[in-house]
Amino acid sequence: MISYLEGKVIFKGEKFIILDVKGVGYKVFLSQKVLHKIPQKDGSLKLFCYLNVKENALDLYGFSNREELEFFETLIDIRSIGPKAALEIASIAPMEKIKEAIETEDEKIVGELFQIGKKKAQILILELSRKIKAPPKEKEISEDEAFQALINLGYSRTRVKSALSKISKEIQDSERRIKEALKILGK
Repeated sequence: MISYLEGKVIFKGEKFIILDVKGVGYKVFLSQKVLHKIPQKDGSLKLFCYLNVKENALDLYGFSNREELEFFETLIDIRSIGPKAALEIASIAPMEKIKEAIETEDEKIVGELFQIGKKKAQILILELSRKIKAPPKEKEISEDEAFQALINLGYSRTRVKSALSKISKEIQDSERRIKEALKILGK
């Protein structure tokens, strides 16, 4: 599997580039967002890659960071999304914005981000919510307890995230984190 390439751009097309890696030219499909950032020719480039194996072709898809690649891999697991559509979707917006819209099941934002209707947004949210939500790590559990307690008190997710992000990382106790967050939210 080809997972990473670093080389010199020798050709830039409308949907792909040819990357010279030590004398071997790789045709790598890129999203429009990534393509616009790349110099016309002779620029050095590092890409995380996904090799899509088909019966009659081997296609390489490139991403500027690992997070976009992982999201792309999640998207192509959905039956109705192919690699070329997933390539564009993975680079539409910052990952945090997409994940937040899916976790909050905000059909309007998902519809706007992916330029789809309400029904397709609902399907996409359902499919992606199963795949994106990972079990919390041990360190995140205390944060989750504080987060959930503040949500239960009626504060919005956005305000709670903002308040918790302002609290020192040294404070690990959930009860103390809640008290500190309430002080911030009360201002």
